Amino acid sequence: MVVEMSSGMIRGLGTVVVFVAFVGLALWVFSSKRSPEFAEARLLPFADEPQPGNATPQEPATTRSTRP
Repeated sequence: MVVEMSSGMIRGLGTVVVFVAFVGLALWVFSSKRSPEFAEARLLPFADEPQPGNATPQEPATTRSTRP
């Protein structure tokens, strides 16, 4: 028996695949065992900033005047 795939059937299957992927991603993101990894990744934008307790001398920042 040959089943013809109509465009409505293909769209419906596409919707089901995307929905399953969305649910899987949501479960992966909100999983409690991944929390430490995400907590570390959350701080990555600040990784290159100097720590407040460091006593290393830094060069004075040069400032530019914005006045004309």
